[in-house]
Amino acid sequence: MIMKKRIANEIMKDILTDIVSGLLIAIGVYNLASAAQFPLPGIGGIALIFYQLFRLPIGVMTIVLNIPIILGTFRILGRQFFLKSVKSILITSVIMDLVAPLLPVFEIDRLLAALCCGVLSGAGYALIFMRGSSTGGVDFISMSIRAKKPHLSIGTIIFFLDLIVILPGTFLVSRDLESLIYGVIIAYLTSVVTDKLMYGISQGKVAMIITNNSQEVCRQINETFDRGATILNGRGSYTQADRDVVMCACSTKQMYGIRKLIKEIDPQSFLVIMDSSDVVGEGFQSE
Repeated sequence: MIMKKRIANEIMKDILTDIVSGLLIAIGVYNLASAAQFPLPGIGGIALIFYQLFRLPIGVMTIVLNIPIILGTFRILGRQFFLKSVKSILITSVIMDLVAPLLPVFEIDRLLAALCCGVLSGAGYALIFMRGSSTGGVDFISMSIRAKKPHLSIGTIIFFLDLIVILPGTFLVSRDLESLIYGVIIAYLTSVVTDKLMYGISQGKVAMIITNNSQEVCRQINETFDRGATILNGRGSYTQADRDVVMCACSTKQMYGIRKLIKEIDPQSFLVIMDSSDVVGEGFQSE
């Protein structure tokens, strides 16, 4: 019974996320980009070309264009991701065709329209990705690439795939260099916002501290900043002497105080501070 309730709650969260994401993406595409004659990235960009040239519904074309891509990537991405993505595609497409036309078309400055479109679209895609789903199309292709090359970020993959769509979209619809530039801006902003929302929320710092007073360092970090630390066993490559290495993850703001504290405890310590794009665990975000 508890398990069924948990599954039902997760499904409701997925549907609500799809609705919110669909609204953000639809406003960016239909109410901003379409009015400004921007070439858009991804399958949505191809669907927008059909809409601008032949007035075919964007959502319907998105579903049609996704069918061969879905069939081609199904085995790589797996059944659960496939089912969740189909749900997301249907919900966002319905919102695109039935809800977005009810909202006002924003005929604003083209640069402002491009910025808003990129931010809204990136936020929408990030929310869907964070729920383990996608809107299909380039998302499916990018997820397939990332399954093979996990070191690449989703935003980076999407950006380069999007350029493939933006270039022909410019010459088929607007036929001017300015629109091409705006299309690149939208693609770049979408990728940056997607990555920042997916990974940047929990950004922090990691300190690697080589010291002869590891126990005191850990105690002071815990008491002063309420942060835990891990003591690793290390050995100097030159002296071959055993040394403790204290590893501590913290927020960016806390790192300045930790750096100062370490030097007060052990002036001879060796400190390496690194950026961390994602920190998951107690005291940070949960998985």
